[in-house]
Amino acid sequence: MQQFLLDLVGATNDLLWSKLLIIMLVACGLYFTFKLKFVQVRMLKEMVRVLMEGRTGSKDSVSPFQAFCIGMAARVGTGNITGIAIAIALGGPGAVFWMWIIAIISSATSFIESTLAQVYKVKDKTGFRGGPSYYMEKGLNKRWMGVLFSILITLSFGLVFNSVQSNTVTIAFENAFGTDRLTVGIIMTLAFAAIIFGGVQRIAKLAEYKVVILAVLYLGIALFVIAMNITKLPEVLSLIVQNAFGFKQIAGGSIGAALMNGVKRGLYSNEAGMGSA
Repeated sequence: MQQFLLDLVGATNDLLWSKLLIIMLVACGLYFTFKLKFVQVRMLKEMVRVLMEGRTGSKDSVSPFQAFCIGMAARVGTGNITGIAIAIALGGPGAVFWMWIIAIISSATSFIESTLAQVYKVKDKTGFRGGPSYYMEKGLNKRWMGVLFSILITLSFGLVFNSVQSNTVTIAFENAFGTDRLTVGIIMTLAFAAIIFGGVQRIAKLAEYKVVILAVLYLGIALFVIAMNITKLPEVLSLIVQNAFGFKQIAGGSIGAALMNGVKRGLYSNEAGMGSA
């Protein structure tokens, strides 16, 4: 029975994650990209202007910069480090190229998600509430779909995504400092509970400062590594492109691995199509 359940989960996961979802998400990304005339590139200047309008929201609102920071906090984390390493290990350097492409294409999907959330959001006592469950109910007139989505995404983020991230963090602390994983997990739970139950205002405030610091560190370390190996940069870029399109990779079948792993990591990393945006 146990083996049957494992096989069923594996087959379902392979169907959804390796085939159906990838086709649907890439197709949606391409459709929105062309339908909106490459909004992710065309409106880049406008995005920067809006972000600079104000960093601090009012008592019952979140500023554009704070909203940006909340989105970045969801997208940039341990998964961008460990996940990319796994993608390269499984798909080779060419996977990096497909991550770049998917990130650009699927950003149009994220734009649509965020726009719909703004259009169909509702005001409550402390601010606003919105998201896929609201535009499913109000835009599609399908309340059952919104309820089902709310349940599924609560289970996914509450019991799956957070488990993956916290597991990676606790293992990293254990390997680096020899700390007890359970202790680190409890500390993380208490700290994040205090933040999350403080509402979106507290989350926005923390994200505003945390994301700026982490983004500077994240990019700073990346630029430092590049600077220390600047002479090898042309070789690295050439290796990435060659492994993404090279005849040797096509003959060996590894181009498929590079494509699939790059697409998976690109879609998972920016969360396009999940509704979390």
